[in-house]
Amino acid sequence: MDLQSIEIRNLDVQDYQELKKSMKSAYLDMDEDYWDANSIRKLIKIFPEGQICVTVNNEVVGCALALIVDYQKFGDNHTYKQITGDSTFKTHTDKGDVLYGIDVFIHPKHRGLRLARRLYEARKALCEKLNLKSIIAGGRIPNYQKFQNDLTPRQYIDKVKYKEIYDPTLSFQLANDFHVRKILKNYMPEDNRSKGFATLIEWNNVYYEEISSVINHKTVVRIGLVQWQMRAYSNISELLKHAEYFIDAVSDYQSDFILFPEFFNTPLMADYNHLDAAKAMRELAKFTQPIVDEFAKLAVSYNVNIIAGSMPKIDGESLYNVSYLFRRNGSMEESYKIHPTPSEISSWGMRGGSDIRVFDTDAGKVGILICYDVEFPELSRILASQDMQILFVPFMTDTQNGYNRVKFCAQARAVENECYVAIAGCVGNLPNVNNMDISYAQSAVFTPSDFGFPTNGIQSEATPNSEMIVIADVDLSVLDALHEYGSVQNLKDRRTDLYNITYNGKKV
Repeated sequence: MDLQSIEIRNLDVQDYQELKKSMKSAYLDMDEDYWDANSIRKLIKIFPEGQICVTVNNEVVGCALALIVDYQKFGDNHTYKQITGDSTFKTHTDKGDVLYGIDVFIHPKHRGLRLARRLYEARKALCEKLNLKSIIAGGRIPNYQKFQNDLTPRQYIDKVKYKEIYDPTLSFQLANDFHVRKILKNYMPEDNRSKGFATLIEWNNVYYEEISSVINHKTVVRIGLVQWQMRAYSNISELLKHAEYFIDAVSDYQSDFILFPEFFNTPLMADYNHLDAAKAMRELAKFTQPIVDEFAKLAVSYNVNIIAGSMPKIDGESLYNVSYLFRRNGSMEESYKIHPTPSEISSWGMRGGSDIRVFDTDAGKVGILICYDVEFPELSRILASQDMQILFVPFMTDTQNGYNRVKFCAQARAVENECYVAIAGCVGNLPNVNNMDISYAQSAVFTPSDFGFPTNGIQSEATPNSEMIVIADVDLSVLDALHEYGSVQNLKDRRTDLYNITYNGKKV
């Protein structure tokens, strides 16, 4: 066959006669009425952009027909007759949220040219252009008739998914990033080859944005890290003045977040060297509330969300290691360290918290794990199940070995949870503070490892053991694309039929 040109364009009423020929040839196995000219005319009138055809040498050889529907009005148990309004198309609404595919076909003699793929790509582009949540359709499984006595529809679909069986419709749909949302019964009763069953298939628009009342919803987020030099302070005012200097500097770069290290306030323990370690830490905890009060004001005045590392807190009679999130709108959250290290328990009597949750901010959904906690992959997986986009890890390590444990685990968390991870630590020496003699750190922002990210998985990093700030931009929209189209998809590919994580009695 001499191919001169292939074109994807919107269907025109004048195309009907050529369309009819292709339609009849495509559906020889279907005992049904074909689209009449009046139906095609209606579709083009109410939704011209959604009716797409493909031409070969200027001859219409296939098309994709679609409506926009308010999907919640139908739910997952509808029939083809219901979704099309019994072919009246009164179900179409410009205020809907889903592009619903009501037909796709290619003339048999032009199959093998991947023309249907082009139609699907045109539909995806339209879905993104119109900012619709997804493309949904009821898909035939025409080869099921050969296996109906041996396999249930679910078993048949699983075998098609794993390429043990080829189905001309479903195999193609799965190869084009659609997933099976549900099995439908009596979707098209006249479809004898599918035995009345259909797959409810869906393609998610990862660029979809809900219309929100939030001003300045961000996709590119700027993170500032403070690699904090340990030094002696005469009083709490000196420490707060030093902290404000960094907040001011990071704010000048219009950062959305600033992360301080774990126990950045421990220089204030110098006056308690005469006490045992547990009592000294409880004395340090008395400074926490004044620092919290001041940081809450600084977050608002400098217009930046502050993750204030961590500080000791006495809750009842128990001592905890707590991080604080100060939003720039004046609100505040607490995140308790879940796993105190063995030395935190033996030296200070620290207890672990029990709340693992993601925090909403004006620059994304964030989680906080304090130092040792990042070495437990279950915690970050629980946060990922709550749609975390950025994980903040304030840490303090004395040796390079300890630092590497934090670093390696933080990078693993970024890969396995398809998120960004920011770590910030203390550097330098405190010779006049017991148990806080030395600190080693190289603060950094880590990324997943795939196309669209740095090849080494490091967005930005500090010079080791030097006081400085690190500024890094991360694109949250790239994470959405990664979840759907990544080379590997760690979150989606978990074998939950074999294993799972349970948090507060619920599977994650």
